[in-house]
Amino acid sequence: MTKYYTEEHEWIVVAGNIATLGITDYAQAQLGDVVFIEVPTVGRKVKKGEETAVVESVKAASEVYSPVTGTVVEANGPLADSPITVNEDPEGAGWFCRIEMSDPAELEVLMDEAAYKAFVEGL
Repeated sequence: MTKYYTEEHEWIVVAGNIATLGITDYAQAQLGDVVFIEVPTVGRKVKKGEETAVVESVKAASEVYSPVTGTVVEANGPLADSPITVNEDPEGAGWFCRIEMSDPAELEVLMDEAAYKAFVEGL
């Protein structure tokens, strides 16, 4: 499995043709206590850069954008009842959805962990 990051602080872990999407620890720290999550429905087609999920916290609401084009094949429904999971484990149990990618070449423009760490340090 390979992990990639975006400048909007989303991450995806890719296993085969499936990308699991979430927000980074940096993003959840900036948001503060997460109080609401809206995940996409299974079967929804998403395009790279398109709003895919919504996160609301005590500080702000934020959109989560898909780093890849494809079809949502699984949504993390339990987040609706326990949105704090995104604060507790943003890059693990706090994932939002899994997307079957239609164009794996889109991964080429994303950052690896070292590049993302350098990006965040520069903010």
